[in-house]
Amino acid sequence: MNKQRLSALWVAGTLAFALLSMLVPLPGVLQPFKPYWPALVLIYWALESNDRVSLGLAFVVGLAADLLDGLLLGEQALRLCAIVFIVLRFRSRLRFFPMWQQTLAVLALLVNDRILLLIVRVFAGDALPPPSWWISPFVGAALWPFVFLLLDDLRMRLRIQQQ
Repeated sequence: MNKQRLSALWVAGTLAFALLSMLVPLPGVLQPFKPYWPALVLIYWALESNDRVSLGLAFVVGLAADLLDGLLLGEQALRLCAIVFIVLRFRSRLRFFPMWQQTLAVLALLVNDRILLLIVRVFAGDALPPPSWWISPFVGAALWPFVFLLLDDLRMRLRIQQQ
């Protein structure tokens, strides 16, 4: 198997794993602590690969997440497109930030995602969420260094080049 095909399969596999991780049920008490896995994995690939991640891929992953989650069709697609657009726009800066600054940038992206989700849900007629709803971006940001290092280590072990 050539390197380009292996690289594409690795990206698709990690995104599929992120989508499946999103479906893992948690008890009601722990539900606010559940990170937004597809966003974390898409942020990683948007930072580490030149042309593998695009707004089209983010939209397709978002639609798949909407179908799997049973949410308003296009809600997660819009959110993931916004995240990937911002990451691709500032990619050259974000890649060279130290890990603590990258973590703060990921926190800002995930809080922005929550604000966008809040706007969509309010326009859809839902009630305002409880304050615990805002915990998830902080958990995702706390997990970012581990997600980044894990995916980077696995990518290096498979010798997948940046394309």
